Amino acid sequence: MAVMDRSGSTAVEVRGLTKAYGELTAVAGIDFEIRSGEIFALLGPNGAGKTTTIEILEGYRQRDGGEVSVLGLDPGTQAERLRSRIGIVLQSTGVDRYLTVAETIAMYSAYYPHPRRRDEILELVGLEAKRDSRVLKLSGGQQRRLDVAIALSGDPDLLFLDEPTTGFDPSARREAWEVVKNLAGLGKTVLLTTHYMDEAQYLADRVAVIAGGRIVESGPPATLGGRDTARAVIRFRLPPGAVLPADLAVSPVADGMVELVPETLTATLHRLTGWALEQGIELEDLSMARPTLEDVYLELTGAPGAHHGEHISQEADRRRRRRGSLVP
Repeated sequence: MAVMDRSGSTAVEVRGLTKAYGELTAVAGIDFEIRSGEIFALLGPNGAGKTTTIEILEGYRQRDGGEVSVLGLDPGTQAERLRSRIGIVLQSTGVDRYLTVAETIAMYSAYYPHPRRRDEILELVGLEAKRDSRVLKLSGGQQRRLDVAIALSGDPDLLFLDEPTTGFDPSARREAWEVVKNLAGLGKTVLLTTHYMDEAQYLADRVAVIAGGRIVESGPPATLGGRDTARAVIRFRLPPGAVLPADLAVSPVADGMVELVPETLTATLHRLTGWALEQGIELEDLSMARPTLEDVYLELTGAPGAHHGEHISQEADRRRRRRGSLVP
């Protein structure tokens, strides 16, 4: 987990935020807060209101209604003061490809009143060995590290990371994750947007899921949507002609796989495997799992491919209904 600011202060506070484009409501009255020193992930499908929300927080778009505080400032009226205290890593950055890494960082540092030392930035993002390399010679992962280095030039208190590992290979993604963890270790606050659920699971202290312009669920990744208390799912491939006992009611999935969601996991596993041993049957591809963050995300956003079963606890549904924000 990230090193948290023990003062318990709030870096970002949003209350009743709204934004519309003509008749299209992009953000429909959302509330959330980000504590100082934490990594917070904002998840949502394209068109959910994610980008609009981020741009309002950065001071690049005006809101229609609600209250927003970023590092104690209103980005709608105090954007100039705010920009020296935030860093932004976009999906792609237009950097002069013929400058060296050190020259690039020096150029951007000159824009800020109190920049962070260049050597510290290079060490933090792991580019010490590439300081004299030209940008065009960097790998994709190294270029992303440089993007983060640029965002750190002004020694910001809050960083916005927009889809930081899109298009990366698995190795480069892991490298980028460690850079983000290093930022949290410095006490920086990080607001992350991503479409990779494993990225949010690994990095974020808390996540909020936005769909249809509303926050439909928020909390630590491990507990989002009640996944920590949701029933486990047992899956296996039943051999042709095999008939399970009546008390083991299964549902077909695909490719000959079946699943059951037991009330008592240990007893059901014992019953199932005991029956298989008695019958001399091999339960191929036998697995047991609780819902993943991706399962919960698909359920919360109503995305195609969501499995609407007992993966998500009924309590999570009740919580969302009480807030009036359940996605149909």
